[in-house]
Amino acid sequence: MKEKKGIEVPVGVQRVMLHACCAPCSSAIVEWMLAHGVRPTIYYFNPNIFPHEEYETRKTESKRHAESLGIEWIDDDWNHEAWRCRVQGLEEEPERGSRCLQCFTMRLEATAQKAVEMGINWFATTLASSRWKRLDQIEQAGLAAEAAAPGSHFWAQNWRKDGLQERRNQLLKEYGFYNQLYCGCEFSMRTANPKTA
Repeated sequence: MKEKKGIEVPVGVQRVMLHACCAPCSSAIVEWMLAHGVRPTIYYFNPNIFPHEEYETRKTESKRHAESLGIEWIDDDWNHEAWRCRVQGLEEEPERGSRCLQCFTMRLEATAQKAVEMGINWFATTLASSRWKRLDQIEQAGLAAEAAAPGSHFWAQNWRKDGLQERRNQLLKEYGFYNQLYCGCEFSMRTANPKTA
């Protein structure tokens, strides 16, 4: 991902389909967008999250956050089996490896397609706010999704800048968000807590 001095709104962007992995990661980004004249529609598509109870907890928090701000929030299906098929053969890859790239690409392809369906030209992802993710993989996944959904444009942005990481932590406490301890899939759970392996 190209380094810039700070976060910048692409010219002409007023609406964006924002793929949200969870409420804590989206909170500061949404706040920043609203303050800069960008109206996000939150798209919750995370078939990687496991187990289902974890998925539901994160989904509930994301929806609660969006509703508190009066922002449109879209839920997509939790199809963990489809996700497992997408990452088949990559189960033993380390975190930040090829499995993560496939995971990001699957989720951003769906985001780009949803944006096009709704007449929103731009899409972005909260994945780029996490220090545990590789920004180059997120940009690669976003550009692949853009190519697969003609008419869509990926807003490649490092959302860790301009104090957003610190603001995220403040909002997490203010909202009392559930704060997960692993990325989402069973393989990241195993990495975060070897006792579960």
